[in-house]
Amino acid sequence: MSAIDRRHFFKDVGGSVLAGATAWQALQALVPARADEVQVTPDIVQFTPQMEEVVRWIERTPRERCLAEAVERLKKGLPYRQLLGGVFLAGIRNIKPRPVGFKFHAVLAMSAAHQLSLDASQSDRLLPMFWALDNFKNSQAQDVREGDWSLAPVKEAMVPSPSQSRQRFIEAMNAWDDEAADVAVAGLCRSAGAAEVMELLWTSGIRDQQNIGHKAIFTAHAFRTLEVIGWEHAEPVLRSLVYGLLNGGKSATATPMEQNQALLGQIRPDWALGKPDPAATTSLLQTLREADTKGAATAVVELLNKGVAASSLWDAILLAGSELLMRKTAIVTLHATTACNSLFYAFRQSGQDSTRLLSLLQAASWVTMFREGARSRDGLPDKPHIDELVPAEMVPDIDAIFAGLKDNRAQASAQALKFAQGGGSPAAFFDTARHLILTKGTDAHDYKFAASAMEDLSHASPQVRPQLLAASVYYLKGTGDQDSSLLTRAREALASL
Repeated sequence: MSAIDRRHFFKDVGGSVLAGATAWQALQALVPARADEVQVTPDIVQFTPQMEEVVRWIERTPRERCLAEAVERLKKGLPYRQLLGGVFLAGIRNIKPRPVGFKFHAVLAMSAAHQLSLDASQSDRLLPMFWALDNFKNSQAQDVREGDWSLAPVKEAMVPSPSQSRQRFIEAMNAWDDEAADVAVAGLCRSAGAAEVMELLWTSGIRDQQNIGHKAIFTAHAFRTLEVIGWEHAEPVLRSLVYGLLNGGKSATATPMEQNQALLGQIRPDWALGKPDPAATTSLLQTLREADTKGAATAVVELLNKGVAASSLWDAILLAGSELLMRKTAIVTLHATTACNSLFYAFRQSGQDSTRLLSLLQAASWVTMFREGARSRDGLPDKPHIDELVPAEMVPDIDAIFAGLKDNRAQASAQALKFAQGGGSPAAFFDTARHLILTKGTDAHDYKFAASAMEDLSHASPQVRPQLLAASVYYLKGTGDQDSSLLTRAREALASL
C-alpha cells in the first residue's frame, strides 16, 4: 500500500481531473506495483510478466468499472507508462488490424493521446489515458461481436535465423505473404536493433494508401508508442503491424509506389543542401490542387533538382492537406492531414536518403489521391484556398476564437489567422485547443487530428504557420461543444473511491 493517505490521494487526483491540483506529481512519485502471477494461455500471445498483469486486468474489467479500477491501481503505484503500455498492448492482442482503421483506432490513437497528455495542464493530464482505456473497451466489445480475434503466438519452428531474417522479411513483404512475414518480423525483432528494423518498416508502411493512409499512420504511431513503453515489447506490436500492412494485397490503384521509386534515381545526390524557397512552396501548392499522382511527384523532383529545400516542399504538402479539410470537412480530407503527418514523421526518423525521399514523393502523390477521393465520395468545392485567406479586422483573444468556432468555422479561421499574424502564441492557442479536445472530444480522430496539427505546425516554416493554425479550427472543438460523457464518468470514478 502506498504511503500516500487514501483521502488525500483522491482529493489530489480529483483535483487533477477537475480543478488543477498536483496529483500528477504524486502519481509520478509512486513506486511501481509488483506484478502478480498470471496463468499462461497458450492460444494468445504473451507479454512480459509485469506488463501481462496490466493487460489482463484491462481485458477482464468491465467497461463501466475500468476507470475506477485504473484510479485504484494508480493509487497503488501503477506507473503511467505501464498504464499506457497496458492499454496499447491490450489493443494489439485483442483488436484485429484488418481493416487498419475503424475499431482498430483503439491502437492507432494511443500515441496521439499520449502526445496530448505530455503538454496538458495538471487538470487534464489523466484524461487522455482515461479516454484511451474507455475507447479500448468499446473496440474490444466490437471485436468480440465480429468474431473475437486475438493475436496468436508466433510459430517458433518457422522463425528464421538471425542471418536470414532480414532477407526473408523483404521477400515476404514483396510477396504479400502473411505467414512468412509474421515469422520473419519476429526473427528481426530478436536479432536486430530498432533502427534497422524500422528502416524496413518505414518503406512497407508508406508503400500504399489503402485504408486512406492508416497503414502509414499505424507504422508511425507503433514506433512512437514503443519509444515510450520500451522496445522489449516490439515483437507482438510489429507482428500486428505487419499483418495490418499486408491487408488488401497489392493494388495498382492504391499505390504510386513504383512510379515514385523510379523517380528517386532522377534526384540530385546533394538534395539535402537545398535552400528554403517560399515561391516554390506556392508553386507546388498550386500543382497539388490540379496534378495527378505522377505529376505531383515529378514536380517535387524538379524543385529538388533546382536546389529547393525539402522543408519548403513539405510546407506545400501540409498546406494542401489542410486546405482539403477547409474545402470539405469529411473523413477522407481529415486523413490528408493525419496520413501526411505520419509520412513527414517517417521522413524525419529514417536514416536512409531513399526512404526519406520516397516519403516526400509519396506524400505529394497521396495529397492528390485524397483530393480525388474526397471529390468522388463527398464532393469537393474549389474554395477556399489556404493561401488566399483573409484575416479578421481585429486581433481577437483566444477565448473569442473558440467561443464562435462551432457556429462559424470560417469566421473562427479568419480570427485565428489574424491572431497568428499579429504575433499571437501558437502554444497558447493549442493549450486551449488541447483542453477542449480532452474535455469534449469523443472520437479517435479528435485526438489524432489535434496531435498531428500541433506537431505539423512546429515543423513547418514560420511563414506558413499562420495559415496552418487558421486551417486547424475546421476540426478542433469549440467551447460551445458539449462535454464528453467520458468526463462525467471520470468524475464519477474519482468520486466513488
